[in-house]
Amino acid sequence: MYCLKPEVCSSREELGRLLADVFLEIPSTGAPYDKSHALSRILDEVLPIFTQQDYQIRILVEGLAQLIYKATIKGPNDLAVSYFVPCSTWKLSGQTWQMLFHQGTSCEPFDVFSNNVQ
Repeated sequence: MYCLKPEVCSSREELGRLLADVFLEIPSTGAPYDKSHALSRILDEVLPIFTQQDYQIRILVEGLAQLIYKATIKGPNDLAVSYFVPCSTWKLSGQTWQMLFHQGTSCEPFDVFSNNVQ
């Protein structure tokens, strides 16, 4: 999931600004979806609990960046925590950074810093 802050994830307006019109996500199911699909899910989705840490930002070219970090997710009905490494590509559009692409890859469990729970 590309959005880890509840105040953004639950707002069509905020999420609409964050995601570029050409946004594409490849979730763990492997079935890609776009911005309109992401926005349509807002009202139906119960947000899981996330952690996030160990951010790495790479500037690919001026105005284009890649963000990689470690994260965990625990859904409202999940018994176990899932560990993954998300990667997203961001483009500077005017004064706003917008996400073009997002994918999370499952990984081995890691130590979670206690102050990063969302």
